Amino acid sequence: MKTILLALALGLTMPACAQQEKETSKMDNSANKQLQTAAAKGDTAAIRFALRAGAQIESRDAEGRTPLMTAVYKYQSQAAQALIDAGANVNAQDKILNSPFLYAGAEGMTDIVRMCMKAGADYTVYNRYGGSALIPACERGHVETVIALLEDKTFPIDHINRLGWTGLLEAVILGNGGENHIKIVQLLIDAGADLNIADKDGVTTLQHARQKRQTEIIRLLEKAGAK
Repeated sequence: MKTILLALALGLTMPACAQQEKETSKMDNSANKQLQTAAAKGDTAAIRFALRAGAQIESRDAEGRTPLMTAVYKYQSQAAQALIDAGANVNAQDKILNSPFLYAGAEGMTDIVRMCMKAGADYTVYNRYGGSALIPACERGHVETVIALLEDKTFPIDHINRLGWTGLLEAVILGNGGENHIKIVQLLIDAGADLNIADKDGVTTLQHARQKRQTEIIRLLEKAGAK
């Protein structure tokens, strides 16, 4: 009799538990979606509400983006700060290997770069090209971002990506030789960058600058002892 009663109790309890778990999962998923939406809109109050409602700060959308990654993609600095303050991982990479720190560097979002650096940005996490936050910042002429990155003397200034390029090489090879790229080359020189690292074909930064007739950059490199 006891066995029958126990079986009946389990039979009634187990489906109820499963249903409760299912409902909880739905609630969690709803809160996660609310957090992603709030991050995209830059709604800091809604971010805090969603987190209190049980949203997971490292939840992912279909593209593998965390709420912080979504905020950075949408250029929502205040939302990014709110999520970082709540403990969001600044190094979490999405499906195309962007992280909040890496993408902010590439897009010249200096305020978010600084937030990420204060929150423990990992300089050994690289983008899909095997590059650091500095390399695309140099390529795209983001002077203030380069300044921010170079403030940390431990930053790997001479890191080489899978294309065989450093930040200095990209500033010349993919840069236009204009004012911003001239400033970046000077910043890298002042920071102690290795001026003679060659690309995969053995061509140095100075040689590339000469090929592209970047007169002022040639002058800076020669003055600094580049070969």
